[in-house]
Amino acid sequence: MGRSLFLDAIPVDPWINWTWLSTHIPYVLAAVQQHVILTVIALAGGLVIAMPLGIAARRWTNLHLRPAVLTVFGGFYTVPSIALFALLIPYTGLGTLTAEIPLIGYNVLILVRNVLVGLDAVPPDVINAADGMGYRPWARLLRIELPLALPAIFAGLRVATVSTIGIVTITAVIGLGGLGQLILRGLIESFHTPLVV
Repeated sequence: MGRSLFLDAIPVDPWINWTWLSTHIPYVLAAVQQHVILTVIALAGGLVIAMPLGIAARRWTNLHLRPAVLTVFGGFYTVPSIALFALLIPYTGLGTLTAEIPLIGYNVLILVRNVLVGLDAVPPDVINAADGMGYRPWARLLRIELPLALPAIFAGLRVATVSTIGIVTITAVIGLGGLGQLILRGLIESFHTPLVV
């Protein structure tokens, strides 16, 4: 009997407190919106940098751009995001730019690799046929090679998207993070509902 009294005295934190959730819907929606915006900016920025780098690394093999690009961004990828935030804050402050620099840098490695894989997968016979039809190098790239490389590029974009969605939560430590703010709040307050949301 004493055991049941002890258990009754412990407050129970339900996995979802529907009262809290119903009063915090705008807060949750704002977090989702910020999460999506940070993710889209990181993906777009990564794609804008990775496409020309991947094309250049594939085109000008004599300059050894491929190993240089993969080494630089591979090294960047190994640095933890929290360490990058700490290095960037004195220069870029607490804000979106500080969050996006690591996110974009991480995406570049994933996307450059897939651009290279896609372009490498274009059959040499197709390239020779395009040359035989009189395509100039840039026209061949835009009309033949890139369309054939799109499946690999989209696969890289999918991986980068999933990776970025997860990494964006870490930006909660610098006051952003979207859904990461909910996770951080749930951890700090030992409150399950924001964590589950």
